[in-house]
Amino acid sequence: FHNLKGGPVMTKVDFEKALLDPAGTFDEPEDVVRNDALSREQKKEILERWQHDAEELVVASGEGMPGGGENQLRKVGKALDAV
Repeated sequence: FHNLKGGPVMTKVDFEKALLDPAGTFDEPEDVVRNDALSREQKKEILERWQHDAEELVVASGEGMPGGGENQLRKVGKALDAV
């Protein structure tokens, strides 16, 4: 089972890391949904953080900074709906 970058199973420390940097831990938001080591609440927490980060990217790109968060925001929204 290899949904995580660089590791097969999610531990508590990995959950903490995923919560701080979801995009650095998972390739796609859907990988969070498919991760059997996470509880439903953990998945929601991680995806809500990812959604917040994507919203920040959208704001930054609207201010002329590179970002491209709109596509990521849609993917996170779909993943949250699936949880």
